[in-house]
Amino acid sequence: MLVYNNPLTLDKIKEITGLEKKRSRSIMNELILKYDNDDRPFKIYEIAGGYKLGTKPQYSVWVEKILENKRKHQISKAALETMAIIAYNQPVTRLEIEKIRGVSCSGVLFNLLKHKFVKISGRKKAPGNPLLYKVTDYFLMHFGLKNLNELPKLSEIGIR
Repeated sequence: MLVYNNPLTLDKIKEITGLEKKRSRSIMNELILKYDNDDRPFKIYEIAGGYKLGTKPQYSVWVEKILENKRKHQISKAALETMAIIAYNQPVTRLEIEKIRGVSCSGVLFNLLKHKFVKISGRKKAPGNPLLYKVTDYFLMHFGLKNLNELPKLSEIGIR
């Protein structure tokens, strides 16, 4: 059976079922509570602007054993720094990122684009019309975030 990899959004639920978003959200919240409180090994996570079915944390060790032969994507310190700068400052240009990091980030940006952690979101109305970068829903899914509001405030982590 094929499982859809992206989160199921309220728009997609409406498209499929014809239900209004408010009703769909209510049903999803009921299912989230139901699955959280029963003995099933899975639950519904609200993530990246939609819903995904996933394993409950207490069962994750078994899933990890099943999937242990799959190599997990290693994220370098430079990539993490670059993604954080983009997430907190988006949309942002390469030069703005490099000004904050203090080093060139062309290679890092290329890899982040290739792995779909960031995307080009347009061009800045400035000399040269530089590209603007934003994080993607894949970034949110990878880090288990519903949206960017779930990132810690910079003051909470001792920045600015």
